[in-house]
Amino acid sequence: MSGANADFVKGDGLLPAIVQHARTGEVLMLGYMDEAALQATQDQRFVTFFSRSKQRLWTKGETSGHTLAVVDVRLDCDADTILVRALPAGPTCHNGTSSCFGDDVAPPLAFLAELDALVASRHDERPAGSYTTKLFEEGLRRMAQKVGEEGVETALAVVAQDDDALVGEAADLVFHLMVALRARGIGFGAVAAKLASRHRK
Repeated sequence: MSGANADFVKGDGLLPAIVQHARTGEVLMLGYMDEAALQATQDQRFVTFFSRSKQRLWTKGETSGHTLAVVDVRLDCDADTILVRALPAGPTCHNGTSSCFGDDVAPPLAFLAELDALVASRHDERPAGSYTTKLFEEGLRRMAQKVGEEGVETALAVVAQDDDALVGEAADLVFHLMVALRARGIGFGAVAAKLASRHRK
């Protein structure tokens, strides 16, 4: 995390701070930071702003409990805007939405990151009654079988030219593939990174 070179002079002591969901890329909110707020954000690892209405430091979630846990802090090219990537605990907005800009501002594929995080938590916690827990407990052979089955069903939907069936089967395939990857200790982000590296070539 680095905000050491922030140019607070440009903003008369306050700089805009954009908070972005570290997994999904969703823009969560905009606030303002002075030097003390930025330092507190970096030291305590929870997003802290300077409240212009209260004229004091304000840690997001200090009353609601809906905190923003800091992953990293970056500056823009002019060092006068702060980007904080964070993981929210609950809705970010006081209106109950995931973002202060509403519930529909996440990038279209952002849910894949949320689903991958959920699969990871199921792997670690193994809650009773969860289908994902059942898959993990049945082992790699069963997971491989499900990936194969869903792959065949997806291919058949392609041949049948049934778009609704194709979307449904593709969703099943992606989910079961995500579970199989996690069982091997691999997050779905590794697949995205591999695709990105191939694209760059």
